[in-house]
Amino acid sequence: MKLYSDPDEPRQPEVVQFELEEWIDGSPFERLLGVQILRAEEGQAHLSLPFTLKLSNGGGVMHGGALTSLADTAVAMAIKSLLPSGTVFATTDLSMKFVAPVLEGQVHAYASVRETGERTFSGECELLGEDDETYALLTSVFKVSRQDK
Repeated sequence: MKLYSDPDEPRQPEVVQFELEEWIDGSPFERLLGVQILRAEEGQAHLSLPFTLKLSNGGGVMHGGALTSLADTAVAMAIKSLLPSGTVFATTDLSMKFVAPVLEGQVHAYASVRETGERTFSGECELLGEDDETYALLTSVFKVSRQDK
């Protein structure tokens, strides 16, 4: 099950991609991990992260923290696509279910905003391998800063 409508669609115009890359430039942690934003619009996002040894645990499996960061960032990007530029918001709750280990390849995050409130957003993300194997599922809640209400 893919939460994003069609990951094989062509990327959006370069202007949108440039703005997304600027977001990563301003976020050192995602840059350190190697997160790539492939698409974020209309409450959906597709991000990816390559398996690397620096992101693995002692057993040679991609660290759960790296996977959680990818999924959390994907939901944040889906939310960001719905909000005015500069809006401040943060994760207030998340739950991650790990299904299979990541041993190699590219991990794809498909995120969607599921519900919105006055200052809250809930979303979900599915992490898939290149062969569409499900690695993990995340649900989360974000809250918008009072100044941006």
